[in-house]
Amino acid sequence: MRDLLAGVLAQGATPGDLAAARTQMAFSLGWHIIIACFGVGMPALTVFMEWRALRTGDVAYESLARTWARAMGVLFAVGAVSGTILSFEMGLLWPGLMGRFGDVIGLPFTLEGFAFFIEAIFLGIYLYAWDRLRPWVHVLTGLPIIIAGVASAFFVVTANAWMNQPRGFDISNGEVTGVRPWEAMFNPATPPQTVHMIIAALMVAGFGTAAVYAVALLRGKRDRHHRLGFLVPFTAAAALAPVQVVVGDWAAHFLAEFQPLKLAAIEGLPRTTAGAPLSLGGVYADGELRHALEIPNALSLLAHWDPDAVVLGLDQAPAELQPPVNVVHLSFQLMVGIGFALVALGMWLALAWWRHRDLPHSRWFLRAAAVAGPAAALAVEAGWVVTEVGRQPWVVYNVLLTRDAVNPQPGLLAGLLIVLTVYAALTVATIYVLRRLARLGPVPARAVAPQESPPGPAHTDADADGTRS
Repeated sequence: MRDLLAGVLAQGATPGDLAAARTQMAFSLGWHIIIACFGVGMPALTVFMEWRALRTGDVAYESLARTWARAMGVLFAVGAVSGTILSFEMGLLWPGLMGRFGDVIGLPFTLEGFAFFIEAIFLGIYLYAWDRLRPWVHVLTGLPIIIAGVASAFFVVTANAWMNQPRGFDISNGEVTGVRPWEAMFNPATPPQTVHMIIAALMVAGFGTAAVYAVALLRGKRDRHHRLGFLVPFTAAAALAPVQVVVGDWAAHFLAEFQPLKLAAIEGLPRTTAGAPLSLGGVYADGELRHALEIPNALSLLAHWDPDAVVLGLDQAPAELQPPVNVVHLSFQLMVGIGFALVALGMWLALAWWRHRDLPHSRWFLRAAAVAGPAAALAVEAGWVVTEVGRQPWVVYNVLLTRDAVNPQPGLLAGLLIVLTVYAALTVATIYVLRRLARLGPVPARAVAPQESPPGPAHTDADADGTRS
């Protein structure tokens, strides 16, 4: 097996500027993924707030829904730009991948295009027909936005999952034959990877939105608008945090079975070991993980439900085919650390609400909540580093080396500089527009007439601060 892999390494031409291509792709994806997370999560939050406004007649809910819809429109436009850049980069930077396997992974990209157009159409209706449609009809126009946003994320991630577990094709005499797009799309990596990403997107949107209001609460804005603006998205994201821990365990079991080398890099496990320990922290140097806190047999237990199970180490592959261990290991540690911190923060709120029906009285809670938004985004970035760098040096796992997929033509460094300039301008413009919107303050809401509510038994709902509407 080692001789076969060594033979693979000897094939193919050296690319022109692999580092520039990888840097450009990593930067573009890392920038876009955060905007995409808000595109997945904010429609659900916005439509929920409008629904609550119609159910309760509380104008604070509607004011928040209108305010968030305004920001949602800006972020959708920005995401459309950055997503378009990514689609061009796939072909321009990686012709060895798209030229050879485009027929295999073309289906999810096509379906994502349909989802994008559905999202764009109904977002336009939702934003511009708010006062032109009956209230409950308007709420219903928001549902396709939610579904299409989640579907877009699903379809794109299935293509990335295929790169981790390539299926749905045959290779005959070096040519790709027998293409089976549905099999490629629903590969073994699809379930854990798509669920993990969609939950992460919802958490980023929830904690990110709540962070804005946490800052406002720290500045003394304790009115109902700001309390609801904090509590609703924060509660939704905090409720998903422990679910994400369970999904992460599912993903670890997947890696143990299908990508053991990535798991070995995540844990910095140099040698195949029975009863392998779980390592917390540490730095990989000279073929060993140093300065780590080890929990005996825990990795074997987590990966195989057996404390004495054998876990494959980095020695299963030659050094040339091993991912950069420190990048993968430290990124994973960062992601997991943030994840458990967010779980603890959610438990802090749950305990305070159970005891006092109120936010924790400590200002440190609000400070931590303000940090939770950027921290959740950082965890997503770290997770993508683990996913992508942990697969290296393969762009298609055990099939196509990254260096053989890159565009061999010169000039990629110049392209990187151009893209960095474009994204710098896009970042400045996005922040400027969002800050201008923030300075305008909450969007005024109209009172919801009783006859606009759907038929059903009368009821009252508790406000976020424990009072009655």
